[in-house]
Amino acid sequence: MTGMLLAPRTTSDTFVSAARAAAEPAARDAARADRERRLSADVVAALVEAGFSRALVPARHGGTAIGFTTLTEAVAAVGEGCASAAWTGSLLAYTARFAAYLPAEGQAEIWADGPDSRLVSSLVSTTASAVPADGGWRLSGTWTYASGVEFSDWALLMAMVPGADERQEARFFAVPRAAYRIEETWDTVGMRATGSHTVVVDEVSVPEHRTFLMDDMFTGRGAVSDELRHSQPLFAVNGLTFAAPVLGAARGALKLSERALADKAARGAEPAESQRIAHARAAGEIDAAGLLLARAALSADRERVTEDVLVRNRRDCALATQLLVGAVDTLFRAAGTRGQSVADPLQRIWRDANSAASHMVLQFEPAALAYTRGPLDAARAGKSPRS
Repeated sequence: MTGMLLAPRTTSDTFVSAARAAAEPAARDAARADRERRLSADVVAALVEAGFSRALVPARHGGTAIGFTTLTEAVAAVGEGCASAAWTGSLLAYTARFAAYLPAEGQAEIWADGPDSRLVSSLVSTTASAVPADGGWRLSGTWTYASGVEFSDWALLMAMVPGADERQEARFFAVPRAAYRIEETWDTVGMRATGSHTVVVDEVSVPEHRTFLMDDMFTGRGAVSDELRHSQPLFAVNGLTFAAPVLGAARGALKLSERALADKAARGAEPAESQRIAHARAAGEIDAAGLLLARAALSADRERVTEDVLVRNRRDCALATQLLVGAVDTLFRAAGTRGQSVADPLQRIWRDANSAASHMVLQFEPAALAYTRGPLDAARAGKSPRS
């Protein structure tokens, strides 16, 4: 009764199959991971073995030809068993895409030992400092919310630096694992096993070839790779990074609901009409969200997106997330006290979905304002709005 992403399959079917295989240990370990606030090394190894860390690595460094449609489906497959594992797998893939904006020499260092280097990133810091020094920079500071950092090989960290015209500009710095330490600061209601702890760097030298401007990544320019997936503007695909795990979690909740209805029927009891109606509504909302995400992914796979498609994709990812959280909320309420038991996985899914949806990239209000800016500007200029 659950819906699949309605998008053409590619030659990357094996990747989706491998993701479903990785979902099995992730699902078995989900309760422990939630309780202890970390994924097991075996689950992370399964994600790497499935191909998440190399999915968006440039082909010249051994990356596989994975598109955004296939990656979205693979992340959702893992999310059906464990949203935290799906979140980690998604970020393994998309952070490697960030690294495609490094100069060629920096990329060669990142992937010197092969395409499965595990990268994490953080844009959030109130103490970051980068000072020009000897062909590079001296970097210091603390960066929060670095999901998966306990298993990382490299960290991409953002700091503000003086630009050519004296204005501040954001720059990313690639720092190897030996050059940063981790402070365990992640202890939340949901998405507990993502291990989104704090990265600490003290006066570390970063050569120029291990840095790039964040604006290049935002606009999709400057990547050494000429592959389409590395030249898409960030907001064309960034929502997929964080919405796909929620899609998987919602599908997992729907499967639990379907099982509960079937168990009642097998015992000769008639499920309440309210439960059946809740299940049907949630199923429709999850299918609708899947279609929105599929269109966003497919548009980025086909050609470089226009500004109109970019703002539509951003809107659709945020809206899909709202639909998914609403569906999970509906199923959670319909389950009654059963779903609130700490032994029932539905309460973990409910916590995870609501927690994931709080990510700034998935907020509907800024996406909506960006989406309407174009028609308003066109109207002020006396032009016809887009259709």
